[in-house]
Amino acid sequence: MAGLTDLGALLRDLSPSVRDGRFVYVLRADDTLDDYDWEALEVEAQAVIVEEEGRTLVLEEEVALDYDKQFVGVFGWITLEVHSSLQAVGLTAAVSTALAGAGISCNMLAGLHHDHLLVPIDSVSSALEILERLTATP
Repeated sequence: MAGLTDLGALLRDLSPSVRDGRFVYVLRADDTLDDYDWEALEVEAQAVIVEEEGRTLVLEEEVALDYDKQFVGVFGWITLEVHSSLQAVGLTAAVSTALAGAGISCNMLAGLHHDHLLVPIDSVSSALEILERLTATP
């Protein structure tokens, strides 16, 4: 089944849900390889983003602590359960604008079926309320 592209339908069917856990960002800079088992750590990663500066891993906080890795921030993970198309226009803008209006930072990741938001852990409940209101907006 192809994902939705109509912004009105996407917002109506947004269905935000919170993934259990606390998530962090860890940088694996290719020029600072050390004694860590990076391959095992990447297998445990919830997301890997490859950038010129190195690989950014999104890990569960507990995994980062187990590997004694320094991390940036602690985030909650919200999944937009609506099946969005990678060709959809406006969903990221609508969601990030609504959260920005409340002063909530939002880091978005797109999968083939859903969009995912990482928001500061203390803002998860507020972000969820905002997303649910966005869903109810005609």
